[in-house]
Amino acid sequence: MSETAKWYVIHTYSGYENKVAQNIEKVVENRKLHDLIQEVRVPTETVTEITDGKTKEIERKTYPCYVLVKMIVTDDSWYVVRNTRGCTGFVGPASDPTPLSEEEVKQLFGIDVSSVEVNFKVGDRVQVSGTAMDGFIGVVQNIDLENRTVDVLVSMFGRETPTTLPISQVIKVED
Repeated sequence: MSETAKWYVIHTYSGYENKVAQNIEKVVENRKLHDLIQEVRVPTETVTEITDGKTKEIERKTYPCYVLVKMIVTDDSWYVVRNTRGCTGFVGPASDPTPLSEEEVKQLFGIDVSSVEVNFKVGDRVQVSGTAMDGFIGVVQNIDLENRTVDVLVSMFGRETPTTLPISQVIKVED
């Protein structure tokens, strides 16, 4: 039995991740097992979704069907986790708890998970919206997700004009 708490991965039924995490936390609270099961997490990421010029932040699970638990493996802690409704077992050979390595923990918790998704790509025709060039049509030249901007070659008054716009001011034109 290990003396220090380590991170373990639990496999769950699809859609039961939050319920499994809540149930484990509730049992830990009721049975006063805070020293054995220290933290329960459902890995999520915040994604900015831009559709038809509208921006919305959504949170989605990074690893669907998995929950992370920081715990000291004992008979009691193993029993609590393994017998939680919706939990199918630990990730590891023969469902034996296998701790995550330091590199895996850094990768899971040490990165910026905020990202942006757009419904257009380089070469797509787009319409400018919400600026002085409202309604103009152009072609996407470059997408900078880090700065949330898009370079568009807009046809204005018979001339091609390169323009950098916020991603939220560009709408994909369906051909």
